Amino acid sequence: MATILILGGYGYTGKFLAKHLLAHTEADIVIAGRNIEKAQAFVNELHNPRASARQADASSCNNLTQALQGVTLCLVAAPTTHQVHTVIRACIDAGVDYLDVQLGANKLKTLYAAQAEIQKAGLCFITEAGYHPGLPAALIRYAATKLVDGLESAVTAGFLNMQDLPYTEAVDEVMEGFLDYQAQIYKNGAWTKPSAWNMREFDFGNEIGKRTGSSMFFEELRSIPEIFPTLKETGFYIAGANWLSDLIITPLVFIGLKIAPKRGIRPLGKLMWWAMGKMKPPYLVALKVEAKGYRNGKPAQVEVRIAHPDGYELTAIPVVAYLRQYLDGTARKCGVHMMGHIAEPIRLFNDMQMMGAEVIESRDHSST
Repeated sequence: MATILILGGYGYTGKFLAKHLLAHTEADIVIAGRNIEKAQAFVNELHNPRASARQADASSCNNLTQALQGVTLCLVAAPTTHQVHTVIRACIDAGVDYLDVQLGANKLKTLYAAQAEIQKAGLCFITEAGYHPGLPAALIRYAATKLVDGLESAVTAGFLNMQDLPYTEAVDEVMEGFLDYQAQIYKNGAWTKPSAWNMREFDFGNEIGKRTGSSMFFEELRSIPEIFPTLKETGFYIAGANWLSDLIITPLVFIGLKIAPKRGIRPLGKLMWWAMGKMKPPYLVALKVEAKGYRNGKPAQVEVRIAHPDGYELTAIPVVAYLRQYLDGTARKCGVHMMGHIAEPIRLFNDMQMMGAEVIESRDHSST
């Protein structure tokens, strides 16, 4: 029986991960973090004999290595990007697989620097898991299964509008991610410059309607043109529902982070979170892909939208959907992999729908 330790298991995302793992897998779970009282209190709420609590400090390699004894996989749901080297080292030393739901260029550099050692140890390390990053690459790969005679364009977009957003340490990580913000898209068979912003309109459906999104680059997209050589256009765009946040606060945040990259993270993050809290319904997090290509020798297009009212839960659902594949061995490979690349997309979205995410695929309009 597999045992999954959730580092940060009593946080917002960690709680959803725990609940879905208990409901949709047979794995034992360990709720872990620096505060054993909070971990045990959440375990008591779960009322499940497969759940237990354990103290684990991501800043101490010895402590974390000890906490990982008897564990199959360490699921990193805590804001530990500043301790990423320690967490990776502890997992390797303990002989434990790894999965994170974090953003961060430094994290990727550290993982790839350890890739040879991870491979040699026979371990599977999964990164960039969640809804974005995580789902954009998976959505493109799903669209490619429908456009089997060639994928010409596959553009993804996200819409974020959550109510009563709590400010947590995880938001600090998001703000730090803006320090390395890149906006390139793949157009006419080549990537644009990282600083080249692009705007595009998307129709997210009846309750959201048409929204204009700004380009945002995720590392999982970099190899997509290599995977699909016929592809001429791809990228990701993010759209919101609040003109104050999109047109005024966000530009101020980018300027402020350039002026004060360290001291500005927390106050600017709170400013952005305050603006996002002023949003009006519909409260929804959605992602979609708009893809064009060929099927049966004819031009065709596919659109798929995924949505959920809670962004924290929509982070947890695709992770658990992937872990169902990991646990049965179909999506466990040695080395470092991105979730959007290793997960089998058809099964991933079927399982996400089973877990409560809305998955809508538009009718395929093939030309005659």
